[in-house]
Amino acid sequence: MFRIRQSYREDVDQVLAVAEHLDTVNLPADRASIEKIVALSARSFAGEVPVVDREFLFVLEDIKHKRIIGTSMVYAQHGTKRAPHIFFRVEKDERYSYTLDKYFVHQTLRIGYDYNGPTEIGGLILLPEYRRNNEALGKALSYVRFLFIRMNRAMFRDQVLSELLPPLETDGQSRLWEVLGRHFTGLSYQEADRLSKDNKEFIHALFPDDPIHTELLPAEVRNIIGQVGEETKGVEKMLRRIGFEYAGQIDPFDGGPHFSCRTDEISIVQEAKEVVTRLVDDADGERPWAILGVQSKAGFFATGARVVPSDDGTVGITADTHQRLGVKAGASVWMAFG
Repeated sequence: MFRIRQSYREDVDQVLAVAEHLDTVNLPADRASIEKIVALSARSFAGEVPVVDREFLFVLEDIKHKRIIGTSMVYAQHGTKRAPHIFFRVEKDERYSYTLDKYFVHQTLRIGYDYNGPTEIGGLILLPEYRRNNEALGKALSYVRFLFIRMNRAMFRDQVLSELLPPLETDGQSRLWEVLGRHFTGLSYQEADRLSKDNKEFIHALFPDDPIHTELLPAEVRNIIGQVGEETKGVEKMLRRIGFEYAGQIDPFDGGPHFSCRTDEISIVQEAKEVVTRLVDDADGERPWAILGVQSKAGFFATGARVVPSDDGTVGITADTHQRLGVKAGASVWMAFG
């Protein structure tokens, strides 16, 4: 049995164990950082912080083994006056010489800042041994964020952003950072990535405002600008399937592409609706898969499951699925087909 739920403060040890498998800026393998993330998530679910500061951490549980095996996150707003969303715009600079009859289109990178930024999704990690599970755990971890956005639509912005990882070196270094960012800041990729989580002033102060022509960069760096890393291609495919597109922007640290979509045009957000459950004995693999969620005083719970739709508007789910959601037959839950 697997279910997704909101994180709690007592989850720190297990969330840290999950974070150690990827060690990203959203979910670093650092106890102090994880304690801060989990505490802010708990306060966000409780509505104890301003909406723009809310960050929601979801955990995927293996209920039988009482083990957290994955995470995903939603940031209500990524980009404020205190901490702007920073990116490189990937632009074109067209040049023509009448004398030489030569025409060139140069790719450039121009630093950009968004002080009233979009909602951001991130922090998706699933332990390797649970990938390709027949319960579509990775899809559930991803889709639950969009279901939660729909269930709490007023808290979120009209645009959703996803920053995808590019091809990185085997030691986790970024080739783009080594030829650009390190020269402008004197920091390593990891140092800058960590610092930027809470303090972005150094980027604004030290990065050039003028466009940077990428033809001045080594070919192996130019070729990965805006490219998705091999292990992230599955995420790209999923995002495109539900409406996201490349935004013409990249991360200034690693060159990874930014994908975005208008919130209400994301298929999961569009199609999610409240339904009443009914008990069925079985929902076999031929039945449609859906992400289901419920939010009450007990907290937020969700799961992916096969369901049995009906003409009367109710949806049949098994006793096991009811148990995962913590509800009884006849309950009202949110659902979106995946």
